[in-house]
Amino acid sequence: MKELLRSNDPTIIAFASALLSGEDIDCFELDVNMSVLEGGIGIFPRRLMVRADEHDAATRVMRDNDIPLGL
Repeated sequence: MKELLRSNDPTIIAFASALLSGEDIDCFELDVNMSVLEGGIGIFPRRLMVRADEHDAATRVMRDNDIPLGL
C-alpha cells in the first residue's frame, strides 16, 4: 500500500474514495479512529492508501479532479 492523500477534511477523503471507486481503484482509509484519541477536534489527518501498482493511476485521477494530495 502506498499513501495517496492526507487530509483533515473528511469530505475530501470521501470524494476521493468515490472517484477512485468509479475508476475501479481500490483504496483504504487509515487513521479514521484517531478522533477517539484526539477528542474529535480534527488535528490528525486521515490518510488514503492505494495499492502500489495503482498509485500512478490514482494520482492522475486526483490531479484531473483538482484534489490536493497534501503530501
